[in-house]
Amino acid sequence: MAFLAVYLFYLLAFGSSSSNAAAQINQVGVCYGQLGNNLPAPSQSVQLLQKLNATQVKLYDANPKILNALIGSKLYITVMVPNELIINISSNQTLANQWVQNNVIPYYPRAMIRYILVGNEVLSYYFKPLWFYLVPAVKRIHQSVKTFGLSNVKVGTPLAIDMLESSVLLPSNGTFRSDIAGKVVKPLLQFLNQTNSFFFVDLYPYFEWVSKPNTISLGYALLAAQNKTFKDPVSGLVYNNLLDQMLDSVVFAMKKLGYPSIPLFIAETGWPNGGDIDQIGANIYNAATYNRNVVKKFTAMPSAGTPARRGVNISVNIFALYNENQKPGAGTERHFGLLYPNGTSVYDIDLSGHTPDSTYSPLPQPTNNKPYKGKLWCVVAKGASWNQLGRASNFACGQDNRTCEAIRPGGKCYKPNWLVLHASYAFSAYWAQFRSSGATCFFNGLAVQTTKDPSYLSCQFPSVNL
Repeated sequence: MAFLAVYLFYLLAFGSSSSNAAAQINQVGVCYGQLGNNLPAPSQSVQLLQKLNATQVKLYDANPKILNALIGSKLYITVMVPNELIINISSNQTLANQWVQNNVIPYYPRAMIRYILVGNEVLSYYFKPLWFYLVPAVKRIHQSVKTFGLSNVKVGTPLAIDMLESSVLLPSNGTFRSDIAGKVVKPLLQFLNQTNSFFFVDLYPYFEWVSKPNTISLGYALLAAQNKTFKDPVSGLVYNNLLDQMLDSVVFAMKKLGYPSIPLFIAETGWPNGGDIDQIGANIYNAATYNRNVVKKFTAMPSAGTPARRGVNISVNIFALYNENQKPGAGTERHFGLLYPNGTSVYDIDLSGHTPDSTYSPLPQPTNNKPYKGKLWCVVAKGASWNQLGRASNFACGQDNRTCEAIRPGGKCYKPNWLVLHASYAFSAYWAQFRSSGATCFFNGLAVQTTKDPSYLSCQFPSVNL
């Protein structure tokens, strides 16, 4: 009787082993990142996922506390093999078996693990040493899945849009980069086709729009354009939003390598609800508009698909569950959450698509949809740990080019010799000098941008001029 109960649960949770990936109904889920020191416990997070009416959740590892909390939740689960294990797993089936045995078997099928993703955006340029190990590692994990009889678990890898060497604004021109197309992407597509898996992609119209705000309409990027369309001059297909253009660019790229029908799965998409002063369009209004429109698009029945794949279902994960205060990089990186770390909503959203927008609370009107013009400084953030300021200042001042000469003994900004003033000067000087090379005003949470000039007496703080 116990065996029968488990078998029935297995069928209800995962369906028949002969199910086709392309027949998968649309699912709308959430990416559950953990780069925050103030996030709720996994048990509370699972409850919040259910309150959002998510149908699936993507983890960036195989965290045992989270997986235990997900047991019985009825949420489909994606777990990930970290990038640092790819090289070793690619040539060692025993290691692949151990990873699956340690990170999947203890929870499956009570926790509905449905997807194993090997690595994260591995074909981006900064992971070049891993490129040629990726597909062998994917195949090793798939062999492990077969060994343990996990017939309904799909294996793949999520790729960023920088896998294309062509502009997404002309979908028919979609082409994979020449340095990865033949040796990596084509073998990956062959594997996905043979195993009936998905091509997982991370797509962010926000970053496309913010790089060309004078070329791409904001409403078009938000899936909210009124009477605005683009006709691809080669395919003749007509588009009414940027996300469809990005999706079809991938479709055309796959077609050129001989795989026109592999189903797509949006492993990540989203829009930042906030950011630094110099980051346009990152606000609650735009984030709510984009993510609500994504939900509407991918929960529509029947599915709209894309112009190149009319009516074809696509599942999607919205990034992210929380605003994560320890994510590095620009301010937007810490402001993609549907929820604040205390569990309250940044804005109303129902991932089932059943709630009309008209019933939601009014959204705050955006104030940064146009670029900020003026001066900016990078100063010590309120509440920053004084114990960490010295090390951060030493880093900022240790980049040569006389960055901090003014706060050396005898310099015009040395007095008063206060730690906070010196650290603020160091942060501003470093950011002003290296911003064009990708430097950010963050310093592990110790710094923040300001429009208020911190200069005093004869001490003139360096600034960024926008």
